[in-house]
Amino acid sequence: MSLRRPLPLVAGNWKMNTTVDEGVALARRLRTELDTCRVEVEVLPPFTHLVQIAEVLRGSRLRLGAQNCFSADKGAYTGEVSPAMLVGLCQDVLLGHSERRHILGESDELIARKLRAARRHRLRVILAVGETEDERLDGATMTVVDRHLRSALEGLGNVGEGELVIAYEPVWAIGTGRTASSEQAEEVCVHVATRLDELIGDVATTVPILYGGSVTADNAAELFALPHIDGALVGGASLEVDAFTLIARACEAARASGAGA
Repeated sequence: MSLRRPLPLVAGNWKMNTTVDEGVALARRLRTELDTCRVEVEVLPPFTHLVQIAEVLRGSRLRLGAQNCFSADKGAYTGEVSPAMLVGLCQDVLLGHSERRHILGESDELIARKLRAARRHRLRVILAVGETEDERLDGATMTVVDRHLRSALEGLGNVGEGELVIAYEPVWAIGTGRTASSEQAEEVCVHVATRLDELIGDVATTVPILYGGSVTADNAAELFALPHIDGALVGGASLEVDAFTLIARACEAARASGAGA
């Protein structure tokens, strides 16, 4: 398999953190620190922040994404946000995060419907996949990752460059301080690359594969040196300007050196 070289991406998932004012201040500081970064940098704040942060980032190189969307454009779905509502506010949407799958009970089928709805509105999808600790201990990691990828992407067709990102996030590493070893992370990301080639063809080589799960400024350089990791989906560290900046700059350095990302 040839080494992939899509444009690396470092995305910060703020989850249910920050007030609007705190989020705006954070976005301003990140723009100041990272607007010159030579890899893609993105923030994914809560829905309530999108309008104001879109203004903060207007004219910036930083991308803005939503943490979720619904599978229909409109209707009697109290509390949901449709992809049609996101158009003009952000460029991307994160789908399939383990907290949506395992805490809120989202099925593979629902995530697939959401992905197709987002694509109808030309939102780039960051699709998160990954196994629980029990699934890894049972030797089912690749089976679970396959299921997540196939359920969302099989038969999708017409995927163009710049329309999709995959984030491998082992559930047991998210917010726990535990990170997959380099060997574990690379093994799964190679597997993801192989499946993408089967599912979406030649465009697979343009799809960034991110690692997520307790990514920090201390372990970022080691992760980005791996051949099949093209960036990171960052949780807690994305709320800290200095830490997130160091992670993004580590990705930039890895790309400049030709190693990994």
